Amino acid sequence: MFEIKKTEFVNKTFRLEKTLVERLSKCSAEHNISVNSLVAQCCEYALNHMNIEEKDL
Repeated sequence: MFEIKKTEFVNKTFRLEKTLVERLSKCSAEHNISVNSLVAQCCEYALNHMNIEEKDL
């Protein structure tokens, strides 16, 4: 059965080094996605590939 899902978003502010923001901007432009989408994907990837036990989260 088709189910419509709504994704919930939260606004959050982070401080990042200027050079990192520049690299993220360049990468997002090259792949035609938003910086926000790229950062979210990077965070998901990092969290999914960390070598820590689940109880530490």
